[in-house]
Amino acid sequence: MKIVVLVKQVPDSTEITVDKKTGTLVRDGVPSIINPDDLAGLEAALELKDANPDVKVTVVSMGPPQAKGMLQETIARGADDAYLITDRRLGGADTCATSRTLAAALKKIGFDLIIAGRQAIDGDTAQVGPQTAERLGLPQITYVDQIIELTPEIITVKKALEEEEQILTSKMPCVLTTLSGMNKPRYMNCVDIVDSFDKPVNIMTFDDLDLDLSVVGLAGSPTKVHATFTKEVSAETKTYELSAQETAELIAKTLKEKQLITK
Repeated sequence: MKIVVLVKQVPDSTEITVDKKTGTLVRDGVPSIINPDDLAGLEAALELKDANPDVKVTVVSMGPPQAKGMLQETIARGADDAYLITDRRLGGADTCATSRTLAAALKKIGFDLIIAGRQAIDGDTAQVGPQTAERLGLPQITYVDQIIELTPEIITVKKALEEEEQILTSKMPCVLTTLSGMNKPRYMNCVDIVDSFDKPVNIMTFDDLDLDLSVVGLAGSPTKVHATFTKEVSAETKTYELSAQETAELIAKTLKEKQLITK
């Protein structure tokens, strides 16, 4: 069984800046990490591999050339191989263009199960996994907190919602999106780090994808960031001396005005 894990290299969330002209994130010179939700997905796949030697784990990422180092790390953690989809013509992609690119690459690579993190900390859209599933015509289960059972025919998982948990079963192949709190990712050891360099990262470019240039990258992205700004914070405060009832009424009125409550 071939499990493909989609991962993204994201900038340190405390050091994100945006290019004012293009509306895209500035990544040059910014420390990068593996997206936490994706790292949980990788660990889930590796746990399935630990339980079944017939499972093969492949990691796929779309990003700049420096993401190769991140993918080398996933191999050191236990992945069997990795693919980096990188090409300047793919740059500036929104979730629509990204999912289209990933789906095209996945058709080339092959899969039995696809695992992606719920969302990336740099965009927080939670759209790439579900959109990729739609483009591949696959069933999907989001917000997965535990993989209960996996066979070549079906997969059973626990889905975590705000106020309840659901046990869901899907036919295979399918797409899962995982939560960062579902497990504790394993550490790398020296032997695995050294051995990982015997497994070079596979490179894919636009020319490998059988796609038209108009549907990828910035040109194929229907959503654009037109402006960004930092909200100004004022130190001005107001003090009220009210009864408990009047205080409750004022709080409720304020929350309604800010559309944080509706009743």
